[in-house]
Amino acid sequence: MAATPGISLTWSSVYKVAPKDNVSLPGDKILLPQSALEQLLSASTVTVNSNSRSNNVAFDPFNPYSLAAARIEQSQWRDTQQQLPHPLTFRLVNSKNGNVVYAGIREFSADEGEVVLSAFLLEALGITAPVRKPTPPSPKAESRRGSPDTPIDLTDDPAIELTGDETIDLTDEVEEPAQITVHAKQLPKGTYVRLRPLEAGYNPEDWKSLLEKHMRENFTTLTNGEILTVRGSKSEEFRFLIDKFAPEGDAVCVVDTDLEVDIEALNEEQARETLKQIMSKAQNAPGTAQGSSIGGELDLWKTLQGRVAEGDYVDYTLPSWDRSNGLDIELSLEDDGDGDVEIFISPQSAHQRAKPREDEHVLGDFSNDKIKRITIQQSNVELDGADAILISVYCRGTGAGSEPSHGPRKYSIRVKSLEKGASNGAPSNSISLEEDAEMHGPDEEQCKNCHQWVPKRTMMLHENFCLRNNISCPHCSGVFQKKSPEWLNHWHCPHDSAHGNCSDSKIKHDSVFHEARQCPNCPYEATNLRDLATHRTSVCPGKIILCQFCHLEVPQEGDPFDPSPESLISGLTAHELADGARTTECHLCSKIVRLRDMTTHLKHHELEKNSRFKPAICRNAICGRTLEGVGKNGEVGAGSRMGQGPGNDLGLCSICFGPLYASMHDPLGKAMKRRVERRYLSQMVTGCGKKWCANIFCKTARAKEAKGPQATLAMKDALPLVQPLVAQIEDKTEPMYFCVDEGNQKRRNLAEMLAMEPGGWELEWCIAACEAEGASLDKARTWLSNWAPKKA
Repeated sequence: MAATPGISLTWSSVYKVAPKDNVSLPGDKILLPQSALEQLLSASTVTVNSNSRSNNVAFDPFNPYSLAAARIEQSQWRDTQQQLPHPLTFRLVNSKNGNVVYAGIREFSADEGEVVLSAFLLEALGITAPVRKPTPPSPKAESRRGSPDTPIDLTDDPAIELTGDETIDLTDEVEEPAQITVHAKQLPKGTYVRLRPLEAGYNPEDWKSLLEKHMRENFTTLTNGEILTVRGSKSEEFRFLIDKFAPEGDAVCVVDTDLEVDIEALNEEQARETLKQIMSKAQNAPGTAQGSSIGGELDLWKTLQGRVAEGDYVDYTLPSWDRSNGLDIELSLEDDGDGDVEIFISPQSAHQRAKPREDEHVLGDFSNDKIKRITIQQSNVELDGADAILISVYCRGTGAGSEPSHGPRKYSIRVKSLEKGASNGAPSNSISLEEDAEMHGPDEEQCKNCHQWVPKRTMMLHENFCLRNNISCPHCSGVFQKKSPEWLNHWHCPHDSAHGNCSDSKIKHDSVFHEARQCPNCPYEATNLRDLATHRTSVCPGKIILCQFCHLEVPQEGDPFDPSPESLISGLTAHELADGARTTECHLCSKIVRLRDMTTHLKHHELEKNSRFKPAICRNAICGRTLEGVGKNGEVGAGSRMGQGPGNDLGLCSICFGPLYASMHDPLGKAMKRRVERRYLSQMVTGCGKKWCANIFCKTARAKEAKGPQATLAMKDALPLVQPLVAQIEDKTEPMYFCVDEGNQKRRNLAEMLAMEPGGWELEWCIAACEAEGASLDKARTWLSNWAPKKA
């Protein structure tokens, strides 16, 4: 079929900007109403030449009537197709201020007459989206709403006059929405773009992957002169001015194209400042003399020394520990420098992959103590499924945005295992370390101001000095010198019991515990930093997990405010629910099963396996076959279903019974007994002549292994040995002894060897496995583990 010609699309329409209470869109995406899609399809009708039409299979070139009809149809036929270009891009124009920006379509699901814009597009067009907010009625209006005694007249106008110049509108008050013109505009594929950072010091680890991820997830177009905001891996924001394109124009399309990106400074001063900051970071990089320690693995009972610079993290990993005991993690500061050193802990598991940070951790200590200790009990639910424990040491610094006032802080970190019964790692004695065990004599008295014990004879002198120079805090009973900086900066939090002696500690406390924080991955706004850390390690859609289906580290996704019932019941994240909807073939039954249902499906197989009955095996003690036959997929009785059952009442398989078969009427079984007797006599007098034979009732096996009676037996000597075997033919619990082929005998020997393994399977199941998989030990074990219940 010939290629479809290029699609030319000319369409425009005017829409009102939808209120903010609609769905939030990323990047340059818009929502249009469904009528816009119908108009676009009508405007983009493409006429395809008739030679692109497939031939009529019913056309007969030798029929003159058919040939004439085909010529008439071909001359009048035109094939029209309604197609839209991909990707579908638009030019948005704000007629009030003349701002122009280009956008891509997300869906055609907006209300009629409205267009939903993303935050980026609203800012680029200079539009403030209207917010629908009801006007609260005044008390005077409330009194006129009616009561059981005074009903409301529904025929009144919704605007109720309150005073001479005051009315209340019972309908929602809506700001006048802005109007924009939307033009369908196809853009060329971009090959080059130049970005200019708006601030100095931008230096992420990998620009390429960061920009690729951001553009792929959020943008269809790039508009010249707009501000592009990119969020980094550490929740920082990079703002760029879009400065130049190739091919030249007002905008380019960035879908299905290779885009070369140049990042150039706005001016020389910014370039010098950026280079200065990069060199400063290189000098203070981890592992250098002025930088933080590199981190690494921790070992129980072994103390590690380290240092951490302001604003840096030092990451440690505890790969293994005694999971029957708890853990006591202790961080000790070795200097009195400025800055606060904090410790954060997160278990590394399939549902917790991110390194602990101040806004994303499971356990943490924000205190100003020089010794910080975190105890993790073995019963802590966070340790379930943890492969390791991630520990991070962080130096907060003296203030946000200030230059480092000191070198790296030195510390020591130690992890030890708690003894059973210990709750906090302290020695188990009856005397608390916090109790005042000091003994005082009868001639000592406690000062009411500083609470010290002094001799009674000097109490007057001490009180005069103490009251003149010292002051006691009425809240925490701390004693300070009246003119000391500690007392001048002493503070108590009005919201909790926290207190401190310097302004920096007050700023840190308010920042950590009483400052609202916005989650970078969802609309959730936390009341404090701890609340944000709990949110980001629990229900946040941006929480990184290890998907059990795609085996990649991905965000868990989902709605943290309204999780789906299926997610709550199954325990899977929204990403795993979507990824687990892919299907695969069950390796046991070959059925098509969803990945997320595979665990339940295999449990059904396990329940069925444990309730299966043992297959009936051939009565021949040397045979390695079942009576009904088995299949590779665990089917018992596969041979009978195909008409290849045993076909006898002796309890022999069809192969062993074959030489004894005779097509004669024998209701009493006398002829059968004679045939069995002749078979035994033939084996013992003549032998089967097969060198692999291990039948003790065969001359060939006895001659080879020198077992049983003499190797050469006459008929009269063999008959007494055969008669007991013939007499017990009808007793199916007694074995029979007939020579078999080499493969059959090997399978029997292998099955007996498998049955003797401790904690293994019954002999019947071992024979079935060897029959299904042949004389292969590994394949037989695999078949048994899949289909056979183990010994009780």
